[in-house]
Amino acid sequence: MKKIDAIVKPFKLDEVKDKLNKIGVQGITVTEVKGFGRQKGHTELYRGAEYVVDFLPKIKMEIVITDTQVEEVVNTIMESAQTGRIGDGKIFVTELVDVIRIRTGERGKEAI
Repeated sequence: MKKIDAIVKPFKLDEVKDKLNKIGVQGITVTEVKGFGRQKGHTELYRGAEYVVDFLPKIKMEIVITDTQVEEVVNTIMESAQTGRIGDGKIFVTELVDVIRIRTGERGKEAI
């Protein structure tokens, strides 16, 4: 099993979610986060004063899938989240040791 953490632009959330639903992804956890990468934030003007916005708003999606779904899910996220501009985000794929469904006690693939 794998866990995919995808950091995407907020306005891309609905598109990514819809495409993942179409390929059969059962569950997604979404968190509003802030951060920066190479783009290092930007400056804005507010009431005549310039200030630096260090942390930009992003969406973090957490998805747990079987090993056979990894490439399809990663490609789907990449295609639907990409704008071609800096700050499109990142995808992290990590190995998952176990998953337990609290309600039933199911473990592993059955708990996904």
